[in-house]
Amino acid sequence: MNEWTGDGSRRVLVVDDEPDMRRLLARLLVKKGGYDVLEADSGGVGLVIARDWLPDVVLTDVKMPGMDGVEFFRRLQDIDPTMSTIIMTGYGTVEMAVEALKTGVYDFFQKPFDNDRILHAVARAMERTWLLRENRRFHELQKNPERGDFFGFIGNAPRLREVEDLLQRLAPSDMTVLIRGESGTGKEVAARALHAMSGRAGRRMVTVNCPALPENILESELFGYCRGAFTGADRDKVGLFVEAHRSTILLDEIADIPVSIQTKLLRVLQEKEIQPLGQTRTIPVDVRVVASTNQDIEAKIARGEFREDLFYRLNVVTVRMPSLEEIRSDIPLLIHHFLRKYRIEYERPELEFSEEAIQMLLRRSWRGNVRELQNTINRAVLLGSGATIDSKDLRLDVEVQCSPEAHSGLCFDQVQHLDYAGAKEKVLKEFTASYLQAALGRTKGNISLAARNCGMERQALQRLLRRYQIAISDFRS
Repeated sequence: MNEWTGDGSRRVLVVDDEPDMRRLLARLLVKKGGYDVLEADSGGVGLVIARDWLPDVVLTDVKMPGMDGVEFFRRLQDIDPTMSTIIMTGYGTVEMAVEALKTGVYDFFQKPFDNDRILHAVARAMERTWLLRENRRFHELQKNPERGDFFGFIGNAPRLREVEDLLQRLAPSDMTVLIRGESGTGKEVAARALHAMSGRAGRRMVTVNCPALPENILESELFGYCRGAFTGADRDKVGLFVEAHRSTILLDEIADIPVSIQTKLLRVLQEKEIQPLGQTRTIPVDVRVVASTNQDIEAKIARGEFREDLFYRLNVVTVRMPSLEEIRSDIPLLIHHFLRKYRIEYERPELEFSEEAIQMLLRRSWRGNVRELQNTINRAVLLGSGATIDSKDLRLDVEVQCSPEAHSGLCFDQVQHLDYAGAKEKVLKEFTASYLQAALGRTKGNISLAARNCGMERQALQRLLRRYQIAISDFRS
């Protein structure tokens, strides 16, 4: 799987008139790099292959009979200027390679070559090709009507299309569906699409944010209660399952439901009826149940935190939402979509991204998935001061430096001017604040659950939140 495009295309064309050299390079690139490789014994044959196959990277000898490597490169530019070309030089042809670099050749190396250097150069060239093509695609989207909008989904990547196809096939049924995926991948969007395509679309879908409600409140919200069922119950309350009668109910982040409520939920799925608190009779409900989670439920079952029989009732059909890393080819489309959305929302119709900002968005590893990308563009459009959104307006500099893909030393460049104690205090403060914000984000402001996940007492977590001035309300909204 290509980490840059999200599909199976990692194509390298090797052009050399020496058969042994071609075979050696092809074997190295296939076995060590995992690339798809085709060979050509001349520039003319290479052009024919390039037109039909559209390789990502081309390795070509500079000195060949007929068309030399420099002329071959110029012809490749007419086919697709985003292809990255690496020139191979022998004795006495280094000057030709240097001149080729001035005309746009990506890199060159001399024969005999070092295997690791070739693999590294091809990997960097592959990244360059992807960035150029995605940059071109983003600019094309500025001119052409947007494609790929499916009930709130934006994209055309094969993995996303598979999800859309599965949702379409599931929609007409009343089958229980479990939607799994990382935070920010669009699990609720999938549930709404499922509801919108179903025969229940005429009625409002009911959404329950399971981690946000304490156990006693969650139970009464789901199943309702009768007047006098407990202290303070001064009236009857209709539960959300009754509200969702003949509609769909989404149990968002169901893995956080307490075991006591899991037992009652199992009865709903088995018997299609609920029993409000304080009432002896049951109420039949016609509800399609859709559940979502970003957690490892199987691990929770092993720890005794989730009922196995409930899991099998929920897991009739699983829809797995792809991470943004799996659908990287859709990033330009998403950038264009969110830019257009927030230009309208904030009445800034002329706002554009700078080339540097686009490259930063394309290169970034989005650990928060589509939601993080959307929030970044929302913030940039709202807070950007000029007519162009520059890289500094994205406010990603510190995060990019500290990402796993970045050099580990970069994170500490910002504190090298401080003494040891000052540097340690600054790094620890930033880590603690980021850690706590992420913990609250995962639980949508549920302090008890966040404290349990962090392995600390609730009171200790509250003290830290006060010390770092982190407002719980920001995560519950």
